[in-house]
Amino acid sequence: MQAATTLTATLVLAAATDGDVLAVVPEWLQFPGWRVVFAIVAIALGVLLSRYVVRLTGRSVAKRFRRQSVAQTVLRLIRLAVVFVFLGVAARILGLEVGDLVLSVTVFSAVLGIVLAPIVGSVINGLFILADQPYEIGDLIELDDGRKAFVDEITIRYTKLFTLNNTSLVIPNSAIRDHFVTNYSAEDERVRLSIEVVITYGSDTDQAKKLMRRAAAADEEVIEGGPDIRVGSARYPARPTVLRSSFGDDGVILTLRYWVKRPYKIPTIESRIRDRIWEAFHAADTDIEFAYPHRHLIFDETSGTVDATVGTRAPPTRPMEYPSNGEPDPANETDGE
Repeated sequence: MQAATTLTATLVLAAATDGDVLAVVPEWLQFPGWRVVFAIVAIALGVLLSRYVVRLTGRSVAKRFRRQSVAQTVLRLIRLAVVFVFLGVAARILGLEVGDLVLSVTVFSAVLGIVLAPIVGSVINGLFILADQPYEIGDLIELDDGRKAFVDEITIRYTKLFTLNNTSLVIPNSAIRDHFVTNYSAEDERVRLSIEVVITYGSDTDQAKKLMRRAAAADEEVIEGGPDIRVGSARYPARPTVLRSSFGDDGVILTLRYWVKRPYKIPTIESRIRDRIWEAFHAADTDIEFAYPHRHLIFDETSGTVDATVGTRAPPTRPMEYPSNGEPDPANETDGE
């Protein structure tokens, strides 16, 4: 470690000398191509030192910034700053002046400006995402195509997601910012869900509503009651409620509304509640029947008549075979009886 520190100090002194690198580097180190070797060593030391600096400042940066994505971005910028400093040291060792570096960077940027335009757009959108805070690392979000995923990483270029099927998605920030994103893990993780059940018109709707409320309240992930839940300026009851939503063609539509504590197993929770409703309806003492489409065909004097005679079908006749000369084969002819 002491040798690395000494070499780093030598490289910095060499870079700080106004072009007189020979005055700092000992003569026995001035072998052919030593400038290139020293420049490579400077870059390598810069990379190693950047990791060490990030490790030292990581905890303080994490305490300073509450959002994990912002803290990670700051640490990346610190690491890049250290690497760029040592790149400048390497350039000075090679004898490049600041003016030459600025001119080279300007020309290089002008040439690659069009090529790097999409990347620049993603970087700008990444800065907007970090500033607007539409989601954070660990949040459960839903894309506009219906896929749900957890946010794993947010950079200034892309957002990395893990879907519920354990597949990885890497989406450029310019693309994800132009689409609708539903965040289930925002400030309040509680989510209201609904299930529609259609029962026949002859069923006991009051008893059906009571059984549906019990089926939802029996689940451990469902909020059984308590103070009303506030969403914006509106307030909604926390306990499960059942509404008579509509009168359908085949039956009465009852809608069960309930709140879940966490949005991570919504399909499983819905399946459990449907199973309880199914079992409760079949075990109920009163008449409760699920409705499904029924069609009754009624014929009266205006419908006309229908011939529904049923008879046996004649067996199919075997097709007549012809020889290659085109004449009918007598063996295939019947008597016509």
